Amino acid sequence: MTNRVDGWIDAFDGALRAIAGVATASRPSPAQAVADSELSESQRRHSAGLMRVNHVGEICAQGLYQAQMRFARSDALSVQFRQAAQEEEDHLAWTAERIAQLGSHTSLLNPLWFAGAYALGVMAAQAGDARSLGFVVETERQVEAHLEHHLDSLPEPDQKSRTIVRQMRDDEAQHGAAAQSLGAVEVPAPVRMAMHLMGKVMTGTAYYV
Repeated sequence: MTNRVDGWIDAFDGALRAIAGVATASRPSPAQAVADSELSESQRRHSAGLMRVNHVGEICAQGLYQAQMRFARSDALSVQFRQAAQEEEDHLAWTAERIAQLGSHTSLLNPLWFAGAYALGVMAAQAGDARSLGFVVETERQVEAHLEHHLDSLPEPDQKSRTIVRQMRDDEAQHGAAAQSLGAVEVPAPVRMAMHLMGKVMTGTAYYV
């Protein structure tokens, strides 16, 4: 009973930290050594919008991984999800810092994004470990494609944001590969399509709000 209560307290603390934007990076931002460049007002707004979308993606990653960690059926998989969540927290901290540098704000809908992602994580975990891992693989595949698009869309002078997004893309690819190696099964096509459509709604909204 004590372990169960501790687990729920830990989950609640993680949720509050993610929603409140209290993230601690275990690695320094890859943009730390990159010189800032002059951006026009429109370029700055565009970069901030894209980085806000990326920050929301990391809010969702925290919700997904925390739920999957909490409801995984094996201890080994729970440890894997915990490690992935910790690595994703780097991204959360890096994007929040960059948004502040660009003079903007994180999404006002972060509690909603987290809650929705957590619910999806619970459903994925209830489907069994192999399907839960498959959900991770598909999520990371779509996120990687989304980050590639952002690299094409970010203003060329904004090398600080570009450097962060490149590192995020590489990390997401590693998370997907790790989940695949642990025995992931492919999610059904209708689920992949639903995930894609939900991602479109999230990115279209978070860019502005």
